[in-house]
Formats: sequence, structure tokens, C-alpha cells
Amino acid sequence: MEYCYQPEIEKASREEIKNIQSERLVNIVKHVYENVPLYRERMDNIGIKPEDIKSVDDLNKLPFTSKQDLRDTYPYGMFAVPMENVARLHASSGTTGKQIVVGYTQKDLDNWGDIVARQLAAAGIEKSDKVHVAYGYGLFTGGLGIAEGARRLGCTSIPVSSGNTARQLTILEDFGSDAIACTPSYAMYLGESAEKAGIDTKKLPLRVGIFGAEPWTEEMRREIEKSLSIKAYDIYGLTEIMGPGVAYECSEQNGMHVNEDHFIIEILDPETHLPVKDGEKGEIVFTCLTKEAFPVIRFRTKDIGTITHEKCGCGRTFVRMSKPMGRIDDMLIIRGVNVFPSQIETVLLQMNLSPNYQIIVDRKGVLDTLEVQVEITEGIFSDTISDISRLEHELADRLKSTLGIAAKATFVAAGSIARSEGKAKRVIDRRNLD
Repeated sequence: MEYCYQPEIEKASREEIKNIQSERLVNIVKHVYENVPLYRERMDNIGIKPEDIKSVDDLNKLPFTSKQDLRDTYPYGMFAVPMENVARLHASSGTTGKQIVVGYTQKDLDNWGDIVARQLAAAGIEKSDKVHVAYGYGLFTGGLGIAEGARRLGCTSIPVSSGNTARQLTILEDFGSDAIACTPSYAMYLGESAEKAGIDTKKLPLRVGIFGAEPWTEEMRREIEKSLSIKAYDIYGLTEIMGPGVAYECSEQNGMHVNEDHFIIEILDPETHLPVKDGEKGEIVFTCLTKEAFPVIRFRTKDIGTITHEKCGCGRTFVRMSKPMGRIDDMLIIRGVNVFPSQIETVLLQMNLSPNYQIIVDRKGVLDTLEVQVEITEGIFSDTISDISRLEHELADRLKSTLGIAAKATFVAAGSIARSEGKAKRVIDRRNLD
């Protein structure tokens, strides 16, 4: 049994968890009905009143919330408290439209700090540790969210923020950071940059990495662990629900525990909206149970995943969710086949190829084309042109076997694919699909 930050709830019985969820769901539904016009209108339209919700068994009676709903009510239409009670604002990146603006009361911020502290403790981070936070600060939830969790746990946080990789490496060396938090693609970049700078990461105190904000594979985990000489842990969070801290890996690293006293997770068939069985893929849907300022009900994340209620070796009783297995809206439909970038990444890393790649989708006439460009690594740099050509054919064969459609594989010069200090841009879709 490993250390828990709040063992009384993290190891509560399933019956206790259900009772807590039911009580809090009843309260939050009343709260949103009375204070958020969109929910009151939606519930009235389907003939549901707060008193109809008596337990978590009634969750399916409630309407869904989409990201479009949050954009349509921009900036404060979904807030459930007066602005004088809002202690802080955060916002999503807004890359596909209006930003999603979210608010937190002081109680929300306290709860947030506690659930992030849980995930840091689950990764083996202790009060005596220094946590290097390389997530962006500001409106993005990552930096301030992780830093508050570190503070609640009693750690020393180092608020480096994102970017300026040379400075990041200097701080890792000079400040003696024990743990680092950033996106997995940036962790890969840091490892690559450390090697180029001649830094032996095995000699650093760094031992733990907390990575989230974008999908990553088990193969990528192993690459990060090797390059930074650490143990890499996955976390899950999203601005609309809270930020980092929604779910976290423990030492078992067999799924992420959902903080069920604050959030209800559902895995639903994207078409029928009905629950699927444990272990079956579906859309991840969350309901906030304790958020005062910005509670959302049955929020459709568009992430694809699974859950399990099987007992975990760590002793925690919270349900575990899988790593997101792609996104409904990021899914590429190519010649009628569903393709996820994570499938391509898995093939590359299984072949020990570079994790720096780009997927290019185009259309020639009426036919979609798929090309995967991968940087040449030192291991194949000295190979002959015929050897590289043979490797391209092998990669193309493996991609076709995995994806079910033909893909062109092309090796490109090392360093030619743009690096990202935030979320990696993996897909370029040149088709005009309007």
C-alpha cells in the first residue's frame, strides 16, 4: 500500500464513494438549475426538475454539455456564482474558436490544490522534493494548477513555465529539481536537447515526471524515461472540468484514478449515448460535483477511453480510466477508415524510429492520401540510400497492417520537423473538407 495524500477518501469503500457522489450530485444539480440559465432551460425543456435527481442512478436523466455550449455563453454565461465570488479566471487556448473561460471560487482553488496534491503523492513525490513546473502559466491551467498542488503537498515548486529550453536545462542542473511537470512532447524535446548539450541526465537528482495535456503512448513513455532517466507518470485534466488533477496514475501505472469525490466519469457510446461496459471504448463524459463557480454537467470531452472498477494494487478504490485513445474530433477519416495519430506513433516507436514525425493528409482527385514523415535518426543516418528506401517500405507495410489503409513513409532530415515547446502539431490536413 502506497502513500496517499487523503487516504480516507482515496481508499474509501465503493459504497461510501457512491453515497458521496449522490449527495453532491443532488446539490450541484440544484445549484446549476438555480444559477445557470442554460441548464435551467435545458432541464425545463425535457421536463426535469432538481428534485427528480435523487442519486447517481439518475445521472442519465440530465442533459449533456458540449464545448459549443461553453463558447455560445462566452465569457461568463455558465458561471454559477456572482463575479465578486470568483477568485480567479483561466481559459483554454482558443485554437478552434472562442476561448473557454472558466472561473474558480476560493473553495474551488482549495479543492483543486488537494486533488493535484493527490496525483503528485501517487507519483512518489514527497514534501522534501523540488518540483520543476514547465507547463505554461497564465490563463492555461497547467502551470498554476501543478504549482498549487505542490504547495498543498508541502513541496518546493520551481515556476519555470514553458519555453527557453536552454534555461530549463540549466535550472534542472543547478536547482537540483527532483520532479518535472510538462507536456510529454516537450519532455521528449528536453531529453533530446539534454543529449545535444552533453548533459548526463543520470547524474541529475531528477527522478519523476508528471506529464499530460496531450495524448502519448506507452512507447513514448519508455523513450522519455530513457532520455531523462526518470519514472514517467500520466495525468489527465481539462480546463472545462478543472485543469490538471481530474485523474492520475499511481505506482501500478495501470490506468489513472479518477478523483470520484469531485467528478463522475461516464464512458458512453458516441452514437447512442448509452453506457458501455468496463474495458469497452467510448466517449469520456464528466460531471463536476463540487465546483462552485463553473460546474458542468455531463460534459462531452470527445476523448475516447475506457474505465475499470477492478481493485488496484496501490489500495486506492477510485475507478481507473485509460489513457485517452484518441479524440472523436481529432480522428482522421481517410478513405472511410478511422485513423488516430496515436496508432501511427506506436508503430514508429515499436520500430525504434524518431518520435519526431508529422502526418500529412491530402486529396488527389477524389482519393485521400496519407503520408507519414519521420526524421532520420543517427542510427540510420549513415545507411545507404537503398537501406533507407528498404526501411521506408517496411514502415509503410507496418502502417498499412495497423491502419488498414496504405500510407506513404518518408524519411526527412534530422531537425527538419518543427519542434514545439507546447503541444506538438502532428497532423497537417490539406484536404478541403467543407
